Parts: sequence; structure tokens; C-alpha cells
Amino acid sequence: MSREQPSDGNANAPANRYGADAPESRFRALLEWAPDAVVIVDAAGRISIVNRQTERMFGYERRDLIGKPVEILLPERFHAAHVGHREQYSTAPRTRPMGAGLELFGKRKDGSEFPVEISLSPVMEGGERLVVSIIRDVTDRKEVEAQLHRAARALERQAAELAQSNAELEQFAYVASHDLQEPLRMVASYTQLLARRYRGKLGEDADEFIGYAVDGATRMQALINDLLTYARIGTQARDPEPTDTGAIVDLVISDLSAAIAEASATVTHGPLPTVEADPTQLGQLFQNLISNAVKFRGERPPVVEITAERAGEDWRFAVRDNGIGIAPEYLDRIFVIFRRLHGRTEYPGTGIGLAICKKIVERHGGRIWVESKPDEGSTFCFTLPARAARS
Repeated sequence: MSREQPSDGNANAPANRYGADAPESRFRALLEWAPDAVVIVDAAGRISIVNRQTERMFGYERRDLIGKPVEILLPERFHAAHVGHREQYSTAPRTRPMGAGLELFGKRKDGSEFPVEISLSPVMEGGERLVVSIIRDVTDRKEVEAQLHRAARALERQAAELAQSNAELEQFAYVASHDLQEPLRMVASYTQLLARRYRGKLGEDADEFIGYAVDGATRMQALINDLLTYARIGTQARDPEPTDTGAIVDLVISDLSAAIAEASATVTHGPLPTVEADPTQLGQLFQNLISNAVKFRGERPPVVEITAERAGEDWRFAVRDNGIGIAPEYLDRIFVIFRRLHGRTEYPGTGIGLAICKKIVERHGGRIWVESKPDEGSTFCFTLPARAARS
């Protein structure tokens, strides 16, 4: 490989114009069409050969680079240090791969700077040691990395703010609900006492008004209790432990036996796995889903089936019923706290039950959704991670 001589002004002439033998001609052709800039430097640190990508990248004609110190392609602030590095490299030359963890910059003819990655390879040619430098412009990649870094930082801040907000909300809900318990118990007790002691003595209107007060106090107590349950999911949670979901479902069915019998319902389940979970919260989850399946029934006796199957890294649970179903436009709303689809006279409840389910599932690293059609029943599905489960 001979050192490149200054061109006759036609810098972009075909590679075979150099008049070299066939191997060198092929080398020149490969060099010219390489996607990265290639700069070959002699032992004195002067540029011997460049390719057309070097011209494009740095904005120089090659005749302006041949014979010049390689530092011409670096920002001035790096010149002195680079001379020392180059001399040190010459004493122990070795191949340095692209992207060796160094922050490097190139400088164009117009003075603008841009980030680069450089690989170095020492070669011997005619008894002379040369260094082949392959230079890659990584401006676009660095910008993408910077954007990803900014996006990640923004997401971290948002996640931290959301976690703080959720913690404050849970604490507020717990304190507010707890502090409301005592005065509400007093209101409920005295309105119930009025109902018992003065029923029929103050007239029909008075009986009706007292009935409204008793009903309102009772519903408020149920609402506060459910709100406390919702808040406690985050504030009073237990550490996950191996939990037999089949045993949990059996216990829930036993606890709901009166409601199940009253509705002439049938509740069954297939084989269910053992997972790492908070058993108390898992019981709340199944209790809410099964009781809803029994409550939201049509003319037919309720039939509820609980199943589980492995889905990749998760267990996918399903609670199927043959109840009244849910219209498509409401499928995304039912997990929102206090969001009801039916009047209290049709189906009692506070509207928190499914929000509690969602929070429990998400706390365990899963997700929950519903598949349903009106009058054809609903299937509530949720996932729980299987990676930590033990049989």
C-alpha cells in the first residue's frame, strides 16, 4: 500500500485512476465506498490517505488534508492532549474497537463540532507503521440517546410525583374516613333511635323523612368503610407470600354462602395455582368479583365459574358469569372509583368494589379487564405474575 499523493484536482475520480496494481485498486475501491470516514495516518501523525466519506463528513477536499497533521480534524482544545495520546499509542500500538467508551469529537472545516466514534488499527506498509482510523458520525444516535434520557428523566419525575400524590391521597382518604367514623356512628345511632321510638307518632311525612336519614347514614357508613378498604390497600398491605388461590376461593364461597343460596347461584372453580400474594387482598379481590357476579343477575339463576391458565410469565384468571352483562361503552368506566352503571334501587353498593379490585391487581404487578356483552354475561380477567410462584 503506497502513500497517497496529492491529486491533480479531480478529488472524486474513480478509484482505478491511481494506476496501481489490481489488489491495490480493489483496496482503493473498497476505501472509497466505505460508509464511514477512513483516515490513514503515518508515524509522524500526518494524514496519508482519506476516502470520499471523510470529505463529506469534515467538509474538506482531500488535497487540503493530505500531509496535514491529523489534529486538523479535531477541536483545538484537544490538540495538545491528542499529540501526547498519539505518541503514547505509537509506543504500544494496538487495535482499539469502535465505541470504546470514549467521548470524542470531530471538527469540520467550518469550525462546527460533532460527536464521533473512532476505531484504530495499526498496520505495517513497506517497513513503515501506519494507523488506520475509521470515523463514524454519531450525531443522530447521540440526539436519540439524549431524547431517550430526557424522556426517562421526565417519566421518573412523573412516576415519583404520582407515587407521592397517591401516597398523600391514600393517607388523606384513610385519615378522613377514620375521623368521620365516630360522628357518623352517632348520627346513624340517633336516626335509628328516632325511627324506632317515634315511628307512627309524628305522621307519615316524619316517618318518611326519618327513613331517608337512616338510609343516608347507612349508605354513608358503607361508603366510608369501602373508602377505608381502598386506602388500606396501599397503607396496610402485607408482604406477598405463597398463597393457594383455590383455598382462597373456597373460603370466599363459604363466606358468601348466604347470598349464593338466596340467589340460587352456582359457583364453581377448576384447578387454581399457588402464587406470591397478599392473601387478605386476594380474598377481597375474589369476594368482590364473585359477589358482583351473583348480584348483577338477570332472570336466570347465576352461574359463576373461576378458572386460571398459564399465559407466559403470568397466570391469567377469569371469573365468568351469565348475568346482565355490560354495554361496550361502559367497559372502560367500571373500574373508576365511585362510578356506578345502575341506580341504588336496582343494585345496591357504593361503586368502589371494582376500583378496589383494580388497585389490588396492580399492586401485585398484574392487570385487570372485562369482556362482556349485554344480556350474555361478563368475564372479568386479571393476571398475576407467575415467576415467583411455588407449588
